[in-house]
Amino acid sequence: MSHAAAHGESHIEERNDAQFGKASISKIAMWIFLVTDAMSFSGFLLGYAVLRSTQNWPNPADHLGVNLSGFATFILICSSVSMVLSIDACKHKDRKGMLNWLLVTIIGGAIFLGIQFYEYSHLVHQGITFASFPHGTSLFSSTFYIVTGFHGLHVLTGVIYLICEYRMALRGDYDNGNYNRLEVLGLFWHFVDLVWILVFTFIYLL
Repeated sequence: MSHAAAHGESHIEERNDAQFGKASISKIAMWIFLVTDAMSFSGFLLGYAVLRSTQNWPNPADHLGVNLSGFATFILICSSVSMVLSIDACKHKDRKGMLNWLLVTIIGGAIFLGIQFYEYSHLVHQGITFASFPHGTSLFSSTFYIVTGFHGLHVLTGVIYLICEYRMALRGDYDNGNYNRLEVLGLFWHFVDLVWILVFTFIYLL
């Protein structure tokens, strides 16, 4: 009985949500961008796999901060969850909740970038740069910086994007419950999160 009531309430909520099940022009545009962007990441990872299979490749765990990057992965996943909660709060016209969760997402992205910057500076101090790797082929370090740097650029773009939307949220752009722009932002942020899981797996763990 309670399940049926909850199911009925869900359908009522969906009918009252003018945006439910609709693909706006901005969402379609973002999906097109993400598909093309996914091809870029696929090319980088495929190139990395080919080089690794044909070269005397060092063990990534011996040179990269696996534990620290694992923590950064956890932070990024949590920021993806907070993005969902921010959209849900906007949907229910919970202005405070939307702003708080959006801020948590921004902080999560900033922490991730801080960890990546720390790792880069630590590696450079050890002599592991884009063009040199003291323990073997420099292709190991160059591919590492290319793939992770390209992803880091996406995270930086996402954080700037989040900050812009946060400022718009502060001035009341989302007080009417129209969460379409936040959903578009969420698509990009979830994509960045998913890609990092793949990058972390291929570059750090395998």
